Amino acid sequence: MKENFFRGAKNRLLQLLARFAPGADTLRVRLHRWRGVKMGHDIWIGYDTILETSSPHLITIGNSVVINMRVTVIAHFHGAQGVCIEDNAFIGPGAIILPNVTVGRGAVVAAGSVLNTSVPPMTMVRGNPARPVARCGMPLGLHTPITDFMKKLKPIGR
Repeated sequence: MKENFFRGAKNRLLQLLARFAPGADTLRVRLHRWRGVKMGHDIWIGYDTILETSSPHLITIGNSVVINMRVTVIAHFHGAQGVCIEDNAFIGPGAIILPNVTVGRGAVVAAGSVLNTSVPPMTMVRGNPARPVARCGMPLGLHTPITDFMKKLKPIGR
């Protein structure tokens, strides 16, 4: 589908502003909403994050989600479309999320991971490609003490 020039220019300008603007839980979130990303409430988006440059409407983000710095979400590529990040998910710095992926409720994506398949709820994944490494006993949020989170992780046997 051919993109409208003015809509595309507005979208890319808002994306650029969102990458570098202050306000991880205010202005950045608002700018992505204006672009068309579907979002719940209590979202935190880190610095230099890219959420689907040309088709932001293909991304759905639930409530109380943390998306760390330098995360890239690609929601369409050769016919594959859409990314869904469910409630209470935590996306670590530098992660890459590819099309047709759902990050389940309360899931944790470790830093630098590449997601090419969906992540079950309350599961921690890491690597390239990302693979499950643990079950989460509680969601990891901005105000969750890391020691409490780590105590409740249950490694997945290989």
